[in-house]
Amino acid sequence: MLHTPRVAVGLALAVGLALAVVLDTALGAANVHLKPPNSEPTFIDGGLTLNATGALAGLGNGDVLVSLVAQANVTAICSNQGGHAAPGQNPPDVTVSGGQAIPENELKNGNTPFNVTTIAPVAIIPGAPGCSNPNWTEEITDLSFTSAVITVEQPVGTTVLTVSCTIDPPSVNGLVPRDAVSCQ
Repeated sequence: MLHTPRVAVGLALAVGLALAVVLDTALGAANVHLKPPNSEPTFIDGGLTLNATGALAGLGNGDVLVSLVAQANVTAICSNQGGHAAPGQNPPDVTVSGGQAIPENELKNGNTPFNVTTIAPVAIIPGAPGCSNPNWTEEITDLSFTSAVITVEQPVGTTVLTVSCTIDPPSVNGLVPRDAVSCQ
């Protein structure tokens, strides 16, 4: 009987410590944010791709996955069967995406830079949906990005940060001006 209170206290301490470790691990990545002084990502329009760079802080333990999904207005050339371009076509907007895996051993004190680029869409669109005739050829020649969403997962499968950005006016090739980007 004398050992029962000690066992109960010891068990309570062990459970409390285990719970604290679990909460610390789970919540360790709960304060993930873009690291100042650049609390918004930098975007570069690569013509058919969008690149986002920045730095993350507040990460916990585990591998990190940074994903980028972007919406863009399409510039395309529609050519008839004779190979002649037909002006005045209106191709639909497109969504492109990309990801960057960052292993846990590359994190430094809960911080890491990221540099993620979308994958270019297929340049020749089968069936030419943005052209007057499905027998024509539709070739995407440029994307003007209008929005981007950066998602950070840690561990992979657990979202710890989502940053939604609007690009207005839509981007043109090269560095996207900071005053054209608004993120939340």
